[in-house]
Amino acid sequence: MPPLKYRKSFYLSLTSICLLASTDHLQAEDWHYSVHAGVGNAPRYSGSDERVTAPLLGGEIVSPYGLFLDTERGLGWQNEWGNLAFSTYIGPSETRKDRKSKFKGSDHLDGMGSIKSRAQLGASLHYTLGEVVIGATLQHALKKSDDDRDTDSAYNRLELSISTNFYEGEYGSLDGSLNSVFGDADYVRTWYGVSAAQASRSQFRAYDTHGGMVSRGGALTWSVPINDQTEFSTVLAVQYLNGDAADSPIVERRMQTSLAGQVKYSF
Repeated sequence: MPPLKYRKSFYLSLTSICLLASTDHLQAEDWHYSVHAGVGNAPRYSGSDERVTAPLLGGEIVSPYGLFLDTERGLGWQNEWGNLAFSTYIGPSETRKDRKSKFKGSDHLDGMGSIKSRAQLGASLHYTLGEVVIGATLQHALKKSDDDRDTDSAYNRLELSISTNFYEGEYGSLDGSLNSVFGDADYVRTWYGVSAAQASRSQFRAYDTHGGMVSRGGALTWSVPINDQTEFSTVLAVQYLNGDAADSPIVERRMQTSLAGQVKYSF
């Protein structure tokens, strides 16, 4: 489920598990700030059997009126009405390099061309049903001006999720989630297809794709409070590629796993 997909993969489970803070609560309080730092290990790209360990750094600012700015989603707005929570945002899309460069990319993709970041619109909806949270996140990446159909097309990605809390007590809390990811024809072609031009430049055969399910998976998140403002969390995420994505010649391993640990400080 990009450059390196480690950051999005690690926080996929966190966004699936956690409901957005309500506007009423935020108005009763004040501005909220948080920073986090940690380390993660993940495949170099979706489908790779190469792995990389990289630092994870980020932060978030939430205003009393639901406006937020964070390193994961970008700039947006969030609100909650009873059991229903909604957010919308604009930020940078994921990327993938066709060469190895520090924590990004892989030489295995040489000749495929790099998938560059572009503006991405997103919307998330979560509903709490008893002990379970059901979620849907739709993302639309805009077309790049370079107009390269292989790497710069606009595309849509949809993630459906369900999550719950398994344990909360003396040893922190343990949350679990399941998710399914779907992509339109442009999404699957961009990330897993191989055009005739790409095949002529790379080691891969040409491969046509269609839209549909891209992957299904799950995650476990263990969070331990250190004090009132600091928390340590560990996320283990697993994604299994499906359909045309799984059969792509660039995919070396269908089962993709990632592990991350981070400390978050809120103030």
